[in-house]
Amino acid sequence: MRWIGALCLGLLAVGAHADPLPKLKLDPHRVAVAGLSSGAYMATQMQIAYPDVFPYAAIVAGGPYACAGGKLDVALSSCMKGTPAADVSALVTKATQRAQSGDNGALKNLAHGKAYLLHGKDDALVAPSVAEAGAQFYQRLRDTVPGLKGLQVVDDGNRAFAHNLPIAATGDDCDKSVSPYLGHCGFDAAGEIFAQLYGKPLHAVGDAKGQLQTFSQNAYRVDNVDPLLADDGYLYVPPSCAAGKPCGLLVAFHGCKQNAAAVGEAFVKDAGFNRWADAYDVAVLYPQTRASMAPLNPQACWDWWGYSGGDYDTQRGVQPRWVIHVVEQLGIAAPR
Repeated sequence: MRWIGALCLGLLAVGAHADPLPKLKLDPHRVAVAGLSSGAYMATQMQIAYPDVFPYAAIVAGGPYACAGGKLDVALSSCMKGTPAADVSALVTKATQRAQSGDNGALKNLAHGKAYLLHGKDDALVAPSVAEAGAQFYQRLRDTVPGLKGLQVVDDGNRAFAHNLPIAATGDDCDKSVSPYLGHCGFDAAGEIFAQLYGKPLHAVGDAKGQLQTFSQNAYRVDNVDPLLADDGYLYVPPSCAAGKPCGLLVAFHGCKQNAAAVGEAFVKDAGFNRWADAYDVAVLYPQTRASMAPLNPQACWDWWGYSGGDYDTQRGVQPRWVIHVVEQLGIAAPR
């Protein structure tokens, strides 16, 4: 049994060598969230919960906010297969009520926001109709909530790819959903996400030259509550940000079975975000989930159906609270 003890010591050593998060000179007007699949749902949850912090969101292969309603069976049916179809109008009403009650931030902060929704026609895991419902959610939010006429909603759903994040390289897996869920499609989704959220690049794009560091996610627990995340997360800092220049921030949420324990550093290194981060002067935060059987989350998904508690998609949720706390540590003051 000595090998078990040695393994445990080794795992502790990994966390011990993780660096603390740096303080960056962050521009609060250039903060965004993005995610794939369960990470897409998480990105939507973060934007609707904290619209004053995350005015920009990119949702890849995800559906509308609060789709699951805290029920796993609804998540697996309406929010993945699209049967029965989600009631988008009811979800818009729920989002509006939560903003009015203070469970979430004021939606008026999305007056100049952006929602970019990317999904593939060949997605067999999250049906295109579900992703279209996600776009309809933002469109109806824009059209029904006073003051949101300026919310930009882009529905990019006519590209041929499966349930993955397309990358610029080409290969034979664009029409498949296989680990590490980076489809070699000849389409640079990361570049398109940056363009949609941040506009034109500040510098020419090239190879990533910044620093990718690990940090202890446990060190940033809120009130010592377990957010059901992995021990370590990742942060990519472009050279300009490390030099103290003003910098944006993108929080990038991986999908199910795409955390570092499952795919190594494939998502944090190969998805394409880092080289565009250099071109835009934007740091990229890559938080990491963990798989568990209690609560039931064997595929290490972000919580978009309630395994972490009933408040999972509001400001009181343990994962949203953890994310906003880490963003504060990096240099963005979240409203209280």
